Amino acid sequence: MNFVLVAGEASGDQLGAALINALKARFSDARFLGVGGPAMCEAGLEPWFGIESFSVNGFVEPLLKLPALVLKLWQLKKRTLEADPVCFIGIDFNVFNLLLEGQLKRAGVKTVHYVSPSVWAWRQGRIHRIKRNVDLMLCLFPFETEIYQRYGINVTCVGHPKARLLQQFEVQEDLAPTRGPELHLACLPGSRRSEVAMMMPLYGEVVSCLANQGYSVKVSIPAANARLASEIERWLSAAFKESEVLLSVGNAEAVMIEADCVLVNAGTAALEAMLLDKPMVVVYRVGWWTYQIVRSLVRLERFSLPNILSGHALVEEFIQDAARPQPIADAIVRSLNEDAHKARLKTFRLIREQLARPLDRHAVPAITALIEDRSA
Repeated sequence: MNFVLVAGEASGDQLGAALINALKARFSDARFLGVGGPAMCEAGLEPWFGIESFSVNGFVEPLLKLPALVLKLWQLKKRTLEADPVCFIGIDFNVFNLLLEGQLKRAGVKTVHYVSPSVWAWRQGRIHRIKRNVDLMLCLFPFETEIYQRYGINVTCVGHPKARLLQQFEVQEDLAPTRGPELHLACLPGSRRSEVAMMMPLYGEVVSCLANQGYSVKVSIPAANARLASEIERWLSAAFKESEVLLSVGNAEAVMIEADCVLVNAGTAALEAMLLDKPMVVVYRVGWWTYQIVRSLVRLERFSLPNILSGHALVEEFIQDAARPQPIADAIVRSLNEDAHKARLKTFRLIREQLARPLDRHAVPAITALIEDRSA
């Protein structure tokens, strides 16, 4: 029994490893073939070639590597058909995997796509191509299933890996955020150099505003990696001046747990802060031209995952021109209100329960039903 899986990025490698382990528990005689990184190989993947061959960034590099990517597409289609798998599972890496899934489905292979593209936010017309190319969509978020069901696409919500991972952290049951003169603030500026350059000066001004309001602010900044830590360090003296700042590499969850409040760039980090029950304020800024393009494409009333998942303004968020130091500082103070935070915790924990779905009870049964349905 062969499964072919393709992950093109490090995040997909982690997802694929967990899925392989869950499938192995159900199908003891299964072989797992395809493309993945160290985590998937450790879980049992027999790699056809390394994940690093897909590594491309920006806009120009993908164009330069287009001939190589087309060759990889042809090779993967050929080897998949030769392996005669019970199904093909494309893990994220949406443009490449959806194209490959379409070719394989037309050749009679059942196709699974793990991690829905953000059709709920932008380029909703992609849903028609997904319907043609994908037999089963595995979504991370519950609200995504409604979109696919509306178009008659087989879909299952399998939860988010961060929710399963962060179950290991003990969260205080009766969290009472500090309201005293000392404030420990975790600042997460993002995982890209452009985000660091945009957010660090703003974060420094926010801390200055808090200091002017009488707070003694200790700042902790967890960098995603050593390269990003060097980039952040360049901004520290200019942005934070006399404030106490602790810069670390990795360990973002532990940093957030220790903090009284999290000032976070929009993205997965805001989801992590919510899963850890932390008071937070979400901020996002990009370049002016980028924002004009994004604003014309994206159809969202709210942009942070806690607010999207809850369906209302669960946490305060500030985007682009609204992201000014004093309003953000005021929002941080409001986030520390004990009664308001306890009210948020009920929704935080409900969402966490919805997202911490075990793969063996959701993803595996859905894949099993697909491969056992000979008429699908």
